[in-house]
Amino acid sequence: MPAPRVALFDIETAPNLSWVWGMWEQNVIDVHTDWYMLSFAYKWLDGSKIYTRALPDYPTYKKDKQDDSALAKELWRVFDEADVLVAHNGDRFDVRKGNARFVVHGLQPPRPYRTVDTLKLARKHFKFDSNKLDDLGRYLGCGRKIANTGKKLWLACMEGDEKAWATMRRYNRHDVELLERVYLRLRGWATTHPDLSIYTRSQSCPTCQGVRITQQGVKLTKTGHRQQYKCLDCGSWHSGVKHIREM
Repeated sequence: MPAPRVALFDIETAPNLSWVWGMWEQNVIDVHTDWYMLSFAYKWLDGSKIYTRALPDYPTYKKDKQDDSALAKELWRVFDEADVLVAHNGDRFDVRKGNARFVVHGLQPPRPYRTVDTLKLARKHFKFDSNKLDDLGRYLGCGRKIANTGKKLWLACMEGDEKAWATMRRYNRHDVELLERVYLRLRGWATTHPDLSIYTRSQSCPTCQGVRITQQGVKLTKTGHRQQYKCLDCGSWHSGVKHIREM
């Protein structure tokens, strides 16, 4: 059976351009330009290369700086190849934003996949003061996000500034680097992590596919007990074959 394809990814989008009457907490009068994708970066967990794609990479950019159809198709291919997608706030933002551009451009649903959202992991198992990727990186000693000029960077990219695009690519790429470090630190705590052991014939860790597994007592259930195992690589716990209690 082939190894699972686990993709870590991050999407950057342009803001909506709208008409408003004032400056603070305004209702939108009308939308002038809807949001679209600016770039995305991704890497396969078992690989070393990080791929970055941005609007200027495609011929359509010369005619229409907001045409993200080619960008969406390439992101769709990543989704379609992946067995598991990993992103920070991915379930609410990156995955849904990607799906939105897919359907806008007439793409059908990609092959089914599972997701791991590091934001949900942080919120469920820990009580950090902040669950932002930048702060998690700081707390865990994994690094920080690249500093940038904020909205000025996004607006400069939307205007076609080449230096801004170079910065955006580095920013997007580094987010994936940081995401991977944070994910690897947190995944042992992920009690609902997709089971990756189905991709190997020998006994391995369901979370990381590690083979350094030790028996650690039993886990009691309502009708019996299960052998309990601990992975020495990622630190996750899992249960083995269920033993029915004799009546």
